[in-house]
Amino acid sequence: MPTHLATRSEYSLLIDRYDTWMFDCDGVLWRGDQLIEGVAEVLKILRKRGKRIIFVTNNASKSRKSYKAKFDTLGVEASVDEIYGSAYASAVYISSVMKLPKDKKVYVIGMAGIEEELREEGVSFIGGTDPADCTLEPFSLSSFTLDPDVQAVLCGLDLSVNYTKLSKAFQYLTRNPGCQFLVTSEDSISPTANGLLPAAGAISAPLRFALEKDPISIGKPAKAMLDCIQAKVKFDPERTIMVGDRLNTDILFGQAGGLATLLVLTGITSKQDIIGPNVSPIVPDYVTQSIGDLRVVDGQ
Repeated sequence: MPTHLATRSEYSLLIDRYDTWMFDCDGVLWRGDQLIEGVAEVLKILRKRGKRIIFVTNNASKSRKSYKAKFDTLGVEASVDEIYGSAYASAVYISSVMKLPKDKKVYVIGMAGIEEELREEGVSFIGGTDPADCTLEPFSLSSFTLDPDVQAVLCGLDLSVNYTKLSKAFQYLTRNPGCQFLVTSEDSISPTANGLLPAAGAISAPLRFALEKDPISIGKPAKAMLDCIQAKVKFDPERTIMVGDRLNTDILFGQAGGLATLLVLTGITSKQDIIGPNVSPIVPDYVTQSIGDLRVVDGQ
């Protein structure tokens, strides 16, 4: 059973116990463009006490630089080096793990955030936000020219996903030998200020069904995301805690990496998921209603 935090002393002990704090963003720090109450104050408390802060998000719609701008707009202190998104992790995976040759390319189903991170890593790509692919015109194989240099398809959240993008991706994955099927994450839904919406995992679902094949997932809970962080930041897993709103991504990610886990109920997971009749087998170490609850250590 998880520990349900309630008292000032319990929150104080929690903060003292961990030196590195990893935070999911959507549903933990904000919903859409609305900051969750108390977030800025809690982050200030942690920084004042010398804690290392890392932001870990599966949302690949933005690059780290774009996320930095969002933090700034919301009045939350953050540096680019503290932000680890699945778009960045995917670009690092392609350049450093796959070691994609410089003369090869990635076909992107996704948004500008993925393109920015691929560009930063020196990875060539096609598709994505290219107007030729962002079309509602019918797709025709007779007018399609296969690019033999495409050696991976990377699929993330894409608000302009269409039949043309799915068809081109399918062609590369079935006709280019060795072409890798990658997804930034397998999140099925995402919390927004006004409710839930389909996430990156839902975008890749048609390809999975057509190919009868599962992709390699880079984001949480995959180890690739933690490897990306550990390549840049040195931390002791026993003194590190992962804070998230999803059991099957954030909490599982923390557990797989040997980290402590804190579940907040401001996003996807509800109280019924952890105490109801159909309780999840994924059990966090700690539970609190909101990250803002930690303000109590400063008498707030």
